[in-house]
Amino acid sequence: MLLADIARTSREVAATSARTEKVALLAGLFRRAEPSEAPIVITYLAGRLPQRKIGVGWSALREPVPPAAESHLPVLELHQALGRIAAVSGKGAQTERKRLVRELLAAATEEEQHFLFGLISGELRQGALDALAVEGLSAAAGAAPADVRRAVMLGGSLGAVAEALLARGPEALADFRLEVGRPVQPMLAHTAKDVDEALDKLGPCAVEEKLDGIRIQVHRDGESVRIWTRTLDEITGRLPEVVTATRKLAAERAILDGEVIALGEDGRPRAFQETAGRVGSRLDVPGARASLPLSPVFFDLLSVDGRDLLALSTAERHTELARIVPEPLRVRRMVAADPQEEATRARAREFAAEALSRGQEGVVLKGLDSGYSAGRRGASWLKVKPVHTLDLVVLAAEWGHGRRTGKLSNLHLGARRPDGSFAMLGKTFKGLTDALLDWQTERLQEIAVSDNGWVVTVRPELVVEIAFDGVQRSSRYPEGVTLRFARVLRYREDKTAAEADTVDTVLSLRG
Repeated sequence: MLLADIARTSREVAATSARTEKVALLAGLFRRAEPSEAPIVITYLAGRLPQRKIGVGWSALREPVPPAAESHLPVLELHQALGRIAAVSGKGAQTERKRLVRELLAAATEEEQHFLFGLISGELRQGALDALAVEGLSAAAGAAPADVRRAVMLGGSLGAVAEALLARGPEALADFRLEVGRPVQPMLAHTAKDVDEALDKLGPCAVEEKLDGIRIQVHRDGESVRIWTRTLDEITGRLPEVVTATRKLAAERAILDGEVIALGEDGRPRAFQETAGRVGSRLDVPGARASLPLSPVFFDLLSVDGRDLLALSTAERHTELARIVPEPLRVRRMVAADPQEEATRARAREFAAEALSRGQEGVVLKGLDSGYSAGRRGASWLKVKPVHTLDLVVLAAEWGHGRRTGKLSNLHLGARRPDGSFAMLGKTFKGLTDALLDWQTERLQEIAVSDNGWVVTVRPELVVEIAFDGVQRSSRYPEGVTLRFARVLRYREDKTAAEADTVDTVLSLRG
């Protein structure tokens, strides 16, 4: 399969709002794909790279490259080329990556280049999400969508399921079942605006702390322990203290869901970035463990001693969890058995407030009678956490790609310094509706001071309200901090740049 097939399908999917048509387009693409190509095709359509990051920034994409006249770039060759770019290291790595990127772009047609720009920059969003891909794959292979969804849930990877399904047909789905040693995608939570809303939606439920750590899935088979992240990257070798703690549990075989977190001497969580940095560190693990030990905290049990617990209720799974995991390693929780009783609601609100005071992100409320929906955002899990907002100034914006071609999309955000200048805190293209994109593109061009074909620098006049989950350290930006999960709420034309939030305000929000 050529990249042109994916680029064309991506464009066509973006151009239609009809779900049935999107599914039909994806099904047609999957029918043309070889089984070995399927995992890459699906990852590209979702706007992701199998390599995650390849070390290529905007500067490597900024200068235009004459496109190829005809399509001749196979998907597998593209995957290998991106792998080679990601593997470049050492002195002169940036120059070499840029050369390889330009070489790759020269082999791509204009439409393929547009697709690659969006894919590499992380701004490819055309609606071909995993749910649509599951339906398209089901139609292509003649399998029931529910069976494919279950296989993905238990197989941990849509790409792996796609490869098996296209190679062997619907009977291949029987191979995907819950097994110790094979990670599954974790269950995720929807959001509720507050504890009362969550209680009203769920009825009888458990209220648990939402930890400010890194999600982990731990598999034990005797003395063998393996650990994966929520994105199913194995990190066993980086977390020896989790391995040790798991071997002490009262079960020989188990699959546990939880988080790992760094705690201070006072028992409060340390800054999220410290935990993330430790989990991401591969060098001198014993030294890292000594300087920043991590603690596992478990909140669910998927399997124990050969029994699949996914279909059991939250209450039943917690009973099993409490049987094998000691209290210090379990998440703090309370049970709201009668959520309509005002005393119960008051206790739930108080529990949530205490979680925040202990330095946690918030709480997660889980319906007591719900099963574990691996890989899905279940309506029976609702998270409640405070949303921070800042009024920041737009310093620049980047021209979009894919669905956003011709639109100013990725915003450069700045906070006010004491001297009246602005410090860049990061970028975001999230939260922008089509209508807001159109308005933003027109408005920013009115105050533009330069345009190098990639970035439009503007007069620092326009104030935008940004929601974010926290402030973390970053050496990339001048004040040493950036915003976690920043997204646009609205523009504040009622405010001037002089009324925007200050750098000091931002720094005061650091964890």
